[in-house]
Amino acid sequence: MAAQKGKDLLLKVDSDGAGTFITVAGMRSRSLAFNTETVDITHAESVGRWRELLAGAGARQARVTGAGIFKDAASDALVRQYVFDGTIRDWQVIIPDFGTVRGPFQISSFELTGRHDAEVAFELSLDSAGELTFAAA
Repeated sequence: MAAQKGKDLLLKVDSDGAGTFITVAGMRSRSLAFNTETVDITHAESVGRWRELLAGAGARQARVTGAGIFKDAASDALVRQYVFDGTIRDWQVIIPDFGTVRGPFQISSFELTGRHDAEVAFELSLDSAGELTFAAA
């Protein structure tokens, strides 16, 4: 994969529960992280006392984080509604020339910030709430 513009990494949310995805507007930064819990199976006879892990046994999760400014009334209202309702909805993270990660996420953190000489900004975190799929570009 060649170098890509960060602004081309998009975050989209299912706006109606029926697969109509809209871009979360005003995003200035976004990231996607995958994690797997490890299951330690080290025992008294482990070679050299090195830790041993059980492959494929730990719970997997993904976290999406982003920050930006309010820009689009429709996506702004939707994000606010999902925060207050605790809604779990399908989201898409579109990674240019790589693929799309899609699946259920819940907004686990939403922060608003404002300085006297700047715009109101927000930060959000999404935690995966089920199986994610990946479709290569």
